Amino acid sequence: MNVKKTLFKIWSFYYQGFKEMTLGRILWAIILLKLFVLFFVLRIFFFPDYVATHADEGEEAQFVGEELVERMVAD
Repeated sequence: MNVKKTLFKIWSFYYQGFKEMTLGRILWAIILLKLFVLFFVLRIFFFPDYVATHADEGEEAQFVGEELVERMVAD
């Protein structure tokens, strides 16, 4: 019961903090937008699916394992 009360106090603390933010809310929105662009939009255009183009279907795990070993030995 005490743990539940403590977790509720922590939740309430952060909820009130974010609720009363003005500038911070805008900054968090900008940060989340930038993360979305970095991880989802740029990935589509600049990072092709290397494994799908170089490995046979059903042999993806084997291909990745071999590539990791080859690259480790090459260094």
